[in-house]
Amino acid sequence: MSVIIRPELGAWPALGYVGSPLDRAAHLRATAGDLIADPAARFYLLGGELVAMKGAEAPFDPLFLHGEARARGRGEPLFLGLADGAPRFAFSFDPGLREILEGEGLKVLDLRSIAVGGLVAADHLGPVASGKALLAWHGRHGFCANCGQASRIVDQGWRRDCPSCGTQHFPRTDPVVIMLTAAGDRCLLGRQPHFAPGMWSCLAGFVEPGESIEEAVRRETLEEAGIATGRVTYRTCQPWPFPMSLMIGCLAQATSRDIVIDRNELEDARWFDRDEVALMLARTHPDGLFVPPPVAIAHHLIRAFVEGIHA
Repeated sequence: MSVIIRPELGAWPALGYVGSPLDRAAHLRATAGDLIADPAARFYLLGGELVAMKGAEAPFDPLFLHGEARARGRGEPLFLGLADGAPRFAFSFDPGLREILEGEGLKVLDLRSIAVGGLVAADHLGPVASGKALLAWHGRHGFCANCGQASRIVDQGWRRDCPSCGTQHFPRTDPVVIMLTAAGDRCLLGRQPHFAPGMWSCLAGFVEPGESIEEAVRRETLEEAGIATGRVTYRTCQPWPFPMSLMIGCLAQATSRDIVIDRNELEDARWFDRDEVALMLARTHPDGLFVPPPVAIAHHLIRAFVEGIHA
């Protein structure tokens, strides 16, 4: 990803939920129901934030046979794509059954903990993220937004049709800008009230209708911290299945310095110098301050600043 100028930080870590090995095989979606009975088909069991897995120790196996998934799942499985030609589906289960599933010897953990802890092979994170986001969308869009009647699943999860008015609805992803704003050797980090004690991160916000990525970066930074920004450059992006967003990572140059915090959005915000942020990345800060883990795009934007890669 870059030439490392801070060897104490080690190799650049992998970003979570990216690099999915799946062929989404959109041409098969209309008939994907026929693939459920394929002996090679495997199913992810997802219950809200939870993922069911097999195995006594990590890395756990999140793939189930059809019979195993059907016995524990509900609704119909959603087609995710093909992995080396083998069909992959997402099946929903009732989160209230967690204790029962654990009593059967399964490991049931939330997706954040799984990703942060590396508890499944990395090539499972992308498919699980897709399945979780898709199930979340269906959970929120059971009724037609046009006429209010109940809609039905089509294309094995990739569309909902309204039998009353004929409107077709497609899964949506919410675009979110997340930005690391810098002024020379200092960068702007903030804290939200729900953050773990000591954690600081990048500012972020949803892109509004009719707004470009650059405009959203400038607006959110000004609204949340009172900092005006000029040049904005794109760095990387990340699907974020909480519940269904695309995080668009940017680097921005500050054109003002005085922070004015919107307390409805942030608990605190301040400037950090490059050396202090390096300690936060390495989790060796004397005051116990730290930044999000490598699975999160914020970690990678902050690392880019520390490494001298900036707008």
